[in-house]
Amino acid sequence: MSSKTGLLEVIALSAVDAERAQTGGADRLELVADMAADGLTPSVEVVRDVLSAVDIPVRVMLRDNNSFAPEDLDQLRKDAVQLVEAGAREFVFGFLDDECEVDVESCRALAGELTGLKWTFHRAIDRARDPLKAYDQLAELGCDTVLAAGHANGVASGLGVLQEFVSRPGPELLVGGGLKASQVHLLRAGGVRGFHVGSAVRPGGWAVDVSTDAVREWSALVKD
Repeated sequence: MSSKTGLLEVIALSAVDAERAQTGGADRLELVADMAADGLTPSVEVVRDVLSAVDIPVRVMLRDNNSFAPEDLDQLRKDAVQLVEAGAREFVFGFLDDECEVDVESCRALAGELTGLKWTFHRAIDRARDPLKAYDQLAELGCDTVLAAGHANGVASGLGVLQEFVSRPGPELLVGGGLKASQVHLLRAGGVRGFHVGSAVRPGGWAVDVSTDAVREWSALVKD
């Protein structure tokens, strides 16, 4: 993304979500399953359906449980291979170890299945012992984007850390996690260009499809 143009990423659970998000002006999707577990790896079938339904980039979640540690890394690696074969070209994952440090070994192992492909290190960084140290490590792992709220409790509690992130060299910062429309102007003024929304574009809750009108409002908000 350019230094002036905002990017809006929308969480999608299905092809219907994806189509509605694209119609509303989303620039990219994060495709997940099971938001009751905060987003897990979607099925190959859903990935194929979504990739066939839209022509904007789709980042596919690689996560097998609702923690920030892999339950079965070998299976996640197999999942990654299958999803690449199904056409996925962008991904989302991120792991911490028992000391709440970036699990470099696990991240490298999974990234090794995605050579040359783009990926986001997700909000695991908000649970890291030292988020700034973690952010500095991530460029070495090969991710091009970091999704963060700056704090485990969400953007409202993490504004100071987000400003530190955006001032550092390294991966592009994508802000999400309890993000409110009223916070966008301040974040943009501080240099943030990437924004990530989920429940904010589902007024009816996660059981209801993405609202095209809500996406359109957010798209206008984050772009020049």
